[in-house]
Amino acid sequence: MAPYYWQDRLVRLRAAEPDDWELLWRWNQDGDLLRHLERLHPPQSRAAVKRWLEETATRQPKDDEFGVTIETLAGEPVGGLGTHHCDPANGTFSYGLSIAHEHRRRGYARSAIRLVLRYFFEERRYRKAWVHVYGFNEASLRLHEGLGFQREGRLRQMLFTQGRYHDILVLGLLADEYTASNSATGEEKDG
Repeated sequence: MAPYYWQDRLVRLRAAEPDDWELLWRWNQDGDLLRHLERLHPPQSRAAVKRWLEETATRQPKDDEFGVTIETLAGEPVGGLGTHHCDPANGTFSYGLSIAHEHRRRGYARSAIRLVLRYFFEERRYRKAWVHVYGFNEASLRLHEGLGFQREGRLRQMLFTQGRYHDILVLGLLADEYTASNSATGEEKDG
């Protein structure tokens, strides 16, 4: 068992640090990563990214909404994850995540998501996680369905990028499904 709640055998989730600004600036140059995360942005100066991260890194989390850096156990940052639309009254939350190109398909996203699901379902008593997956993001769709998420809907032509409109798929995972999935796979809890 890992001695630290926010890590498993593959990744550790930690707060963003002001010194991470260069890494964030570099990731912001990756158009493909931005399209899969949110949308393509105009270029930002290093100073603007540094100032934004200094403000973000020192801000207290609001309710259950927070952002973390995903890093390997050796301390190498590989991506980020942020929770949002946290609604404790109804027990629902969502999140977004990104993994840098050179670190994809190594299980880092899956590990990070499982840590966040464990926190919300087992510590905060949330009942449902939901995500939006862009229709062209097959890897994210496979990842989430592999974690037990169910397709709940399709928002047609909601995103415009690379000269085309794309659908957004809505996927959800209930706490009971999460528990059953962990029991069925025999995956050991870390932390």
